[in-house]
Amino acid sequence: MNGRLIILLGASLGFLTVALGAFGTHILKTQLTVDAMNIFEKAVYYQGMHSFALLITGLLVLQNRQPLFILAGWSFLAGTLLFSGSLYLLALTGIRELGIITPIGGTAFLAGWLMLGIGAWRLSDISGS
Repeated sequence: MNGRLIILLGASLGFLTVALGAFGTHILKTQLTVDAMNIFEKAVYYQGMHSFALLITGLLVLQNRQPLFILAGWSFLAGTLLFSGSLYLLALTGIRELGIITPIGGTAFLAGWLMLGIGAWRLSDISGS
C-alpha cells in the first residue's frame, strides 16, 4: 500500500463517515432504538477518527517509506472495517453475535497506533538526535 492509496482510503472513509452520520441522524434516528442508535454513533465516531489516522499515515508514508507506517495503514483500514462495520451491522440488524467481531477490529486499531508510534520513534530526527 502506498501513501497515495492510504490517503485515498482515508478520504473515502471520511466521506462515508459524514454520509453515514447524516443518514443516522436524519433517517435512522426514528427507526432504531436508543441503544442501537448509540451503537451506530460509536461506529461513526471510530470510523471518523481512523479516517483521519489514515490521512496522517498516508502523508507519513509519502515522506518516509517506513514499513511500520504501511502496516499501520493496513491496521487502521482493517480496524475500521471490522470494528465500525460490525457495529453498523449490529445496530441495523440487532444480531448480537456480530459483537464478537468488534474486539478484533479494536485490536487492529491498537496495533495500528502502536506501529505508527514505533515507526515515528525509528525516524531519524533532522537534528540528528
